[in-house]
Amino acid sequence: SANWTTAIEFEDITYKKSGDGVARIAFNRPEDAMLPAETVAELYKAFLDAREDTSIGVVLFSGEGPSKKDGKWAFCSGGDQNARGHQGYVD
Repeated sequence: SANWTTAIEFEDITYKKSGDGVARIAFNRPEDAMLPAETVAELYKAFLDAREDTSIGVVLFSGEGPSKKDGKWAFCSGGDQNARGHQGYVD
């Protein structure tokens, strides 16, 4: 089992690294599987940090859970359609 430490604190995701070259980026929005623009910005920062860390060889991308609403685990890679306008995503 890996010894995970938080690499950067975020609001909507968790970003942890282990001492054996693995990073774990996970959605931490179990109540809402959609991705607002703020979450996408956090993901970008975490993936950029993992990319530039020469000690990282693998990035696990998953979701935290389970949901407090129904106790189930879920993972969704889609965007929040409520934040999307007629011209697509803005900002």
